[in-house]
Amino acid sequence: MVAPNLKAETMGLMDRRSALEAEMDAIIAALSAPGGPGITGGLVDAEGFPMPDIDIPAVLAQRRKLAELRNDHKDITNKIEKNLEVLHSTKLSRNEQSIPTSSGTTASLHSGLSQNDPMEEDAVTGLPFAIIDELTDDSPAAVDGLQLWDEIVKFGNVEAGDRLQERLVSEACSNEDCQVSLVIIRQGSSLNLTVTPRKWHGRGLLGCHFRIL
Repeated sequence: MVAPNLKAETMGLMDRRSALEAEMDAIIAALSAPGGPGITGGLVDAEGFPMPDIDIPAVLAQRRKLAELRNDHKDITNKIEKNLEVLHSTKLSRNEQSIPTSSGTTASLHSGLSQNDPMEEDAVTGLPFAIIDELTDDSPAAVDGLQLWDEIVKFGNVEAGDRLQERLVSEACSNEDCQVSLVIIRQGSSLNLTVTPRKWHGRGLLGCHFRIL
């Protein structure tokens, strides 16, 4: 069956992407440690001499590795997005079709799958539609437990579909100061969380950005 196989491939890609993100975070943390040069900071002093307290070859190697990991992350993300498009379009087309039953009559695809092939009906269940690619410290999202690179499967009443960005904003605004349930994937594991959209000293009600996949 194409859909379950594609789902398995997509989940594998998500695991690989999570591993890349962990490796990137480790490099960024090392470069950004106190006294470190940062991701793009200069490696020479005002007079053009190499900074004596920095292992320049090691920093250059880390930065090159980070650039490679980012390119790999972009390639995998693009592949995941294409797979999700196929999975979602497959589910939609199947829900619109009807299939023959053993007696020769027709029944809705949903009914047929629920009785005969739950794997097909569940082909895209648990697949995320957005990822947190920006998260501000001390924001409502961070305080309530969300983390960078969390993948969003469900946000309140919002699941995969059309006008996702608009629906996410609407869901957050309509639930200001109220708990919103989430289903996320974090490093390959599914988690249930709640977040309360609320005013704080920063922008928005959550302080994070959802990038639609």
